[in-house]
Amino acid sequence: LPRFWSSMPELPEVETVGRALRPQLLGRSIRTISAHIESLRHPLTLQQDASLCGAPVAAVTRRAKYLTVALANGRGILLHLGMTGHFRIEPADSAHRKHDRLEFFLDNDQVWRFNDIRRFGIAKAVNVDAAGNPLEGLPALGPEPWDPAWGGAALHTWLSRRIAAIKPLIMDPRCVVGVGNIYASEALHRARISPTRPGKSLSRKACDRLVCEVRKTLEEAIEAGGTTISDFRGVDGSEGSFEQELLVYGRADAPCLSCEKGTILRSVQGGRATYSCAKCQR
Repeated sequence: LPRFWSSMPELPEVETVGRALRPQLLGRSIRTISAHIESLRHPLTLQQDASLCGAPVAAVTRRAKYLTVALANGRGILLHLGMTGHFRIEPADSAHRKHDRLEFFLDNDQVWRFNDIRRFGIAKAVNVDAAGNPLEGLPALGPEPWDPAWGGAALHTWLSRRIAAIKPLIMDPRCVVGVGNIYASEALHRARISPTRPGKSLSRKACDRLVCEVRKTLEEAIEAGGTTISDFRGVDGSEGSFEQELLVYGRADAPCLSCEKGTILRSVQGGRATYSCAKCQR
């Protein structure tokens, strides 16, 4: 289970967390819930909700950067890691740690802990559908990157009237969910598209290429367990290894690994660092 990020976890990191939670929680039930703080991003009330205790966990699902632990009784827990949130599952008699905000005591004498230094995370009770997806509590969201409805044609149509730069547009969850800052820079570089190009200037062919590279970049990052920029670790001490595959992110002033002619430039868009090669991303 990933534990720390230097910035907000993106889709690959959240997917990695969900995959790690699944085998440890499926079939288990929560006996009791303890909260050690009044609120995270929102007030904490799960510890007062009896419907969350007793029913077995039926599914662990992800939508964008949200996870839902769905119970067999139609209830569930909607979670967002915020900027510094992480989970641990360990023996119930193990020591409580500083910044442990929530504890879910399970029926197998284990405790699932939510630690969040900055308290930007979310944990709230929701109703879920038969597939374990939340029926409320999510903001308006666009399609998942692998949704068949989100392809080059759909992206081209969405961009056709937008003059803003492509990088913040591809990070807009109304366009597609889960493309955070690291992966937007990487996908645009792989697609040979400048991050500053106006969205409406992209051709259908460029949109096809960008959709393909977004998907490939995210898939590779998930397989690598996410990206460690400074202090992201798994519960066993392992790091997300996609950092080794980064072509531009965090490589300011270094030679471009793709064209071997340009230099990686760092700029700021919307308050976020952007990395690109001026030679091969025109």
